[in-house]
Amino acid sequence: MVSASLLAHHIMKIVLTFFTALILVSSASAQLLDWSQLPPIPDQEGFATPFAGVVQNQLVVAGGANFPDAKPWDGGQKVWYDTVFALPSPEAEWKRIGQLPRPLGYGVSISTDEGLICIGGSDATAHHAEVFRIQFNGSTLAITDLPSLPSPCANMSGALLGNTIYVAGGIDESDATEALLTVWTLDLDHVEAGWKTIEPWPGPGRMLAATGAQDGSFFIVGGAALKAGSDGKPERIWLQDGYRYTPGKGWRQIADTPQVSVAAPSPMPTVGASTLLLIGGDDGAQVTVAPSDHKGFPKTVFAYHTVTDTWRSVGEIPLGLVTTSTVQWNDHIVVPGGERMPGTRSNQVWSGTLTLEGKTPFGWLNYTTLFAYLAGMVGIGWFCSQGNHTTDDYFKGGGNIPWWAAGMSIFATMLSSLTFMSVPAKAYMTDWTFLWANLPILFLAPFIIGIYLPFFRKLQITTAYEYLEKRFNLAARLYGSAAFILFQLGRQAIVLLLPALALATVSDLDVNVCILLMGALCVAYTTMGGIRAVIWTDVVQTFVLIGAALLTLVLVISGTEGGIGGFFEIAQTQDKMHAINWNWDATKASNAFWVIIIGNLFINLVPYTSDQTVVQRYMTTKDEKSASRSIWTNALMAMPSTLLFFLIGTALFVFYRTHPQSLDAQQTPDAIFPAFILQNLPAGIAGIVIAGIFAAAQSTVSSSLNSVSTVLTVDVWQRLGWTTEAKSLRLAKTLTIIVGVFATVAALVLAELNLKSLWDAYNSLVGLAGSGLAGLFALGIFSKRAHGMGALIGALTSALVLYFVQQTNLHFFLYAAVGIVTCVSVGWIASILLPGTPHPEFSRGDAICGVPQTTP
Repeated sequence: MVSASLLAHHIMKIVLTFFTALILVSSASAQLLDWSQLPPIPDQEGFATPFAGVVQNQLVVAGGANFPDAKPWDGGQKVWYDTVFALPSPEAEWKRIGQLPRPLGYGVSISTDEGLICIGGSDATAHHAEVFRIQFNGSTLAITDLPSLPSPCANMSGALLGNTIYVAGGIDESDATEALLTVWTLDLDHVEAGWKTIEPWPGPGRMLAATGAQDGSFFIVGGAALKAGSDGKPERIWLQDGYRYTPGKGWRQIADTPQVSVAAPSPMPTVGASTLLLIGGDDGAQVTVAPSDHKGFPKTVFAYHTVTDTWRSVGEIPLGLVTTSTVQWNDHIVVPGGERMPGTRSNQVWSGTLTLEGKTPFGWLNYTTLFAYLAGMVGIGWFCSQGNHTTDDYFKGGGNIPWWAAGMSIFATMLSSLTFMSVPAKAYMTDWTFLWANLPILFLAPFIIGIYLPFFRKLQITTAYEYLEKRFNLAARLYGSAAFILFQLGRQAIVLLLPALALATVSDLDVNVCILLMGALCVAYTTMGGIRAVIWTDVVQTFVLIGAALLTLVLVISGTEGGIGGFFEIAQTQDKMHAINWNWDATKASNAFWVIIIGNLFINLVPYTSDQTVVQRYMTTKDEKSASRSIWTNALMAMPSTLLFFLIGTALFVFYRTHPQSLDAQQTPDAIFPAFILQNLPAGIAGIVIAGIFAAAQSTVSSSLNSVSTVLTVDVWQRLGWTTEAKSLRLAKTLTIIVGVFATVAALVLAELNLKSLWDAYNSLVGLAGSGLAGLFALGIFSKRAHGMGALIGALTSALVLYFVQQTNLHFFLYAAVGIVTCVSVGWIASILLPGTPHPEFSRGDAICGVPQTTP
C-alpha cells in the first residue's frame, strides 16, 4: 500500500513537471531585428572599415578602403579614401560633405553628442595615432584635433562607456606578427589629460575584435591573435574568448562566443539595459576556400546578456558584412558597407529595427483573478466604513486594532511594489550583499519600543508631529508635517507609476489602466474605511504578496535544470549568494558589510521614528504592550521576506542562465520579475502573482493617503483653527479623495510625458528633509537643552549638508546617518548658542515617567 507521504511526493512531482513544461513552452528563439536597406553609399565598390557614426542626427560615413581596379589575388592594389558622406534621414539621399585630413580607414569610430570621434587607423603607407572629431559648423564640415594615441594603431576596436572612450588591441604596423595587448582610455570630460593606459584583459592580444559598452562595463570578444608563419608572414589565431572590464573592479572572463567571430561590425550595438549584439563576423570556416568559391560571411546575430553571461541566436542579417562599423542612429542599428567576401566590398547599408519579442496577452483568466482581488479590497473598505463615526475611528481605528494586524500593516506599508520588484531585480543582477539591509530593523525594535513608543502612546497624539510642537514649537510641527506631506505626494505617484510601467512593458496591460485601477480603487477603500480599511487590506495584501512570491519561487526553481539541487549548484558556482564584503570602503562603488548595516540602521530609524505612516500604526492598538508586539511582528517578518525576494532574484538568474533562449533581449532588469510571471506562469496563477504587485503598491499608497489626510486634518486644519471636530471626519475623507486623485493624475501625467527623471529629482530634493526630520525627534528626546529655533536650524542645516554630500562619492546608504547626526549636533550647538525656551519635560526620562497632557 502506498503511503500518504509517498503519494503526496508523486503528486507534487507531477504538478511541478507540468508547470515546468508550461514554463518552457515560450523558449523558442525569435528574430530580434527587422532588417531593411537604406540608400547605398555612393560608390559602387563600397568601403571596408570606414569611420561611421552620427553627427547632429545625420548618419556619417568617412574614409575606408577598397580595391577599385582588381582583386588582390589578381594583383589589385588597395586604395584608401578621404571622402565624407552624410545621410540626413533614412528617406534622404547621401551627399558628399567634405574630406578627412588624409585618406584613412581601419580605425575606431565613436559617436558622441559633440560629434564623431575618429581614432587611429591606417593608409597606404603607415599606421597613425592621430585622433580628431568630425562636427558640423552649420552645414560645413569641421574637423578638430584631439590628443593622439600613445602610439600608431589600426585594426583595433573601441567603445564609449559613460563619457570615457576605450580602445583595445589592434596592430601597430601592417606586417606585425603579434597583435597588441593594450587598452587605452580617454576621458571626454578631461580631454586635456590625454590618453591613459589601463591593465589589459587576461588573454592574448588581438586585432579585429568586437567591443561594446553595456551595464557599466566595457567588453571585448573574439578577434584574431597573430603569429609568424613559416614564411615569416603573419598568421591568424582565431579566437572565441571574451572579457569584461568594470571600472574599479577590473577584468574577468565571460562566456566564449558561440562561434569564432573576427572583424564583426563593431562596436557591438546595445539593446535594453543588459544586452549586446554580435553581428556575424568571419568564423574562419572558409579561410582555405578559393575566393571564387567563397559563400560569404556568417549572418547570424547573437545576443549576449551581461547579467546571465549567456549567448543566444536572435536571427540573421540579410548580408554577412565584416570589417565595418555599427552605428546606433535613433531607433536604427546601421551596418554601413564593409566586406561581403574576401577582397570584395559592398556599398549596401543595412538598418535593423527592434521587433517586439512578444508582449504576453494578459488573458481573461488573469483578468478575472485580478479583478476578484481588487473587488475584495473595495469590499473590505465598505465593511470597515460601518464603524467610522469619529476622527478617532478614522485615524486610529478606535484604538482596538489587533497587534498582529497592526504589525502586518507596518510590514505591508514598508514593502512597496518597488521593493516587490526591485529586490528580486537586484539579486538577479548582482548577489546577496544587500540582503542585510533589513537586519537593523531587529536591532531597532527594542530601541523604538523602549525609547520612542512611550512618547507617542502616553502623549495620546494622533500625528507624530504633535510631539514636535509639545517639545519645541508650532514651527517645528508644521515643518515636520510639510516635509512628510511633500515627500508622500511624490512617493505616491512613483509607487503607482513604476509597477504600471513594468507591467505594460511585458504584457498587453495598458499603463494608464494599471495606474487607474490601482489608484482609483485604493482611493475608494481608503476613503470609505479609513485606517481600519488600510490595515485590514494590508493584512490580506501581505498574504497575497508573500503567497505570490512563494509560489513564484517554487515554479522558477521547478523550471530550472536540475531542480533545487541545480539551482543551488549554479547559484554558488556563479557566486550569486555572496553576501558579505569585508572591507572599509565607504564609496558608492562598495557594498561593504559595515556600510550596509550602519547605513540602514539610520535609514530605518527615519520611518520608525518620524514617518506618520508607521507611527500612526503605533496608535491603533489598545495599549503600549500591543503596540510593541506590532513592532516586533514587523521586525520578525522583515528578514525572512527579504531572504524570500533575494531567493527569487537568484532563481530568476539561474533559470535564465539555463534557458537563455527564454530571455527577452529588450527586457529591463527592473521588470524581470513581472516579465517572468506573465511570460512563463500559467494563466490564473500569473494573475495571482500580478495581484501581489498590485497589493504591494496599494498597501503603500493607501497608508500614505490615510496618513497624509490625517496630518492635513490634525496638524493644519484643526491646529490652525480652520475646522471643528464635528466637521473633521468629512474633511478627512475629502482630503483623502483629493490627495488620491492628485497622486493618480500625477502618475498618469508622468507616464504620458515621460517626466520620471524630473519627478525623481523632486523626490530626491524633498527627501533631503527626511533624515533631518528623524534628527528632530532624536534631538527632542535625547537632549533637554534643545529648543525650537536650534532644532529648526539643525534640520535645515541637515538638508543643506545632504545636498552637498549627494554630490560626493559617499555611499548612498550613509546619507541618512549624515543627515541625522548633522541635525542633532548642529541643533544641539545652536540651542546652546542662541536664546530659546526648551521644554525638557518632554525629553527622555520625564516623558516615560509621566507626560503632562497640556501643551506648554
